[in-house]
Amino acid sequence: MKIAFVGKGGSGKTTLAALFARHLAAAGSTVVAVDADINQHLGVALGMDEEEAAAVPPLGGHLAEIKEYLRGGNPLIASAAAMVKTTPPGRGSRLLEPAGDDPVHALGRPVAGVVLLATGGFEAEDLGVACYHSKVGAVELYLNHLVDGPGSHAVVDMTAGADAFASGLFTRFDQTFLVAEPTRKGVSVYRQYREYAADYGIRLAVVGNKVEGPQDIAFLREHVGDDLLVCLEHSPYVRALERGRTAPLADLEPANTAALRTLHEVVAARTKDWSAFQEHAVLFHRRNALAWADRATGEDLGRQIDPGFRHGPQALQAARA
Repeated sequence: MKIAFVGKGGSGKTTLAALFARHLAAAGSTVVAVDADINQHLGVALGMDEEEAAAVPPLGGHLAEIKEYLRGGNPLIASAAAMVKTTPPGRGSRLLEPAGDDPVHALGRPVAGVVLLATGGFEAEDLGVACYHSKVGAVELYLNHLVDGPGSHAVVDMTAGADAFASGLFTRFDQTFLVAEPTRKGVSVYRQYREYAADYGIRLAVVGNKVEGPQDIAFLREHVGDDLLVCLEHSPYVRALERGRTAPLADLEPANTAALRTLHEVVAARTKDWSAFQEHAVLFHRRNALAWADRATGEDLGRQIDPGFRHGPQALQAARA
């Protein structure tokens, strides 16, 4: 399953993404954790020190190589330079398995039982001339080509706020968890997400965070209704993590451990819809091609779409043959 954690800055989405990735790994799943936030903190939240986290090779810095690998022998893609962030896979493309033996996952680093991939932060040469979405494009390509089967998960810490809607990235997930504090600002991103995602069948659930009592739960319920799935209490365990004291996940407070189990149950109950996944990929690729990508590349990128391609495990088996 592909799982996104979203929310406003400071809501705790990075911390929850890390806790949930560790929880899944402890339950025996193969887990890739992807730091797609402009503020690259997921590695530290998983237990790395700052130097280790900063040393994870950035996907955004290896975009040309990633494109060349994923393009494979797809005859509809003339070159890696003609690939953009929305380019969907087709027959002949190379597909990925979570934590597989491939050049993309080779950029990852193991931590806390998961493989961490990092988009990479802004560099000095980016300031004033680059948009962070160009870096997150590596994550969109990764997810477009990832075939996650039973017992494997990709957990993505997304950009804060509603920035994911600047591309089709928000449609790449089987489940989106929106982390909200019990404040007006905390639920404002929920309203944006719900409005934008309504037409695309996005599976959205709200996770209340930093909750300190029944009044906080009542506030969230008032503003998000039945989309409120579960709440996590104020956590001394998390506070210790934020101060650099890593402890076994078994030390997490029982109520918060139960909340992670609830998230897991929701994910486990989901079924994959590979047809919808590919349809959304094609839809947003066409939109991007018409809006800017055809002009940028000098090509008709609509021709990259393979109408005979059927995404999913069978496509992965065919790509291996």
